[in-house]
Amino acid sequence: MALHRVPRRVGVVGQSLVSHLLAQGPELGLELVFVWNRDPGRMAGSVPPSLQLQNLAALGERHPDLVVEVAHPKIIHEFGAQILHHANLLVGSPSALADQTTEQQLLEASHHWDHAVFVARGALWGTEDITRLDAAGGLQSLRVTMATHPDGFRLEGPLAATHSTGPRTVLYEGPVRGLCPFAPRNSNTMAAAALAAPSLGFDRVIGVLVADLSLTDMHVVDVELRGPPGPTGRSFAVHTHRENPAEPGAVTGSATVTAFWRSLLSCCQLPSRPGIHLC
Repeated sequence: MALHRVPRRVGVVGQSLVSHLLAQGPELGLELVFVWNRDPGRMAGSVPPSLQLQNLAALGERHPDLVVEVAHPKIIHEFGAQILHHANLLVGSPSALADQTTEQQLLEASHHWDHAVFVARGALWGTEDITRLDAAGGLQSLRVTMATHPDGFRLEGPLAATHSTGPRTVLYEGPVRGLCPFAPRNSNTMAAAALAAPSLGFDRVIGVLVADLSLTDMHVVDVELRGPPGPTGRSFAVHTHRENPAEPGAVTGSATVTAFWRSLLSCCQLPSRPGIHLC
């Protein structure tokens, strides 16, 4: 099968990674062709006027090969399928795919227009290992816990009314699908885990959201997985603990931005094939 052309013309929905593309893109063969922001005023002074796109529906006029979403899951819900009409899509808000209608729309558009949906792994450590273990039938349970200071959360719905009751409070514990709509910007690592382990998916991967008053300058992600019992009754198990420095009140840790950049570079080297692919 012939490979599609490598993406070179890149559009960004959101503000993150724009500085990377402006500074490093040309030497890597990547041309930034537009930036769109829900608040156009935020582009002033940081995005050249010629690159500012005022109407996202007009993105096809810029002829992108790849559109990078680093804004909010609502963008994927509302515009994801439309973007795939014109280009490959790198999703920086994988919590959007917890919505089954959105996931189906992306899959249908991907196959119809022959464009790929890439999903950034973000803060998920060991993505390939989880995927390989799952594909081999060796994954029985997967649990992802994200803890940070309450100021780092952007919660909606019933979770928005939840308050810390002590130094460390569990705000949610249950299927990732139930968390994503109410913590869309704080559940992306868990959503990536659900995509990495399709045998469990959004309904059987467990997400835990913890408010910890001591974590003023970091996000902590623990990933715990376990395989089925073997002949001796014991199970294979892995537990990773990731501490990601973050500015006080920030939704995204510093290492996660670097991970997004690496995902962008990685998907630019992959063939464009229909479907949803972690990178």
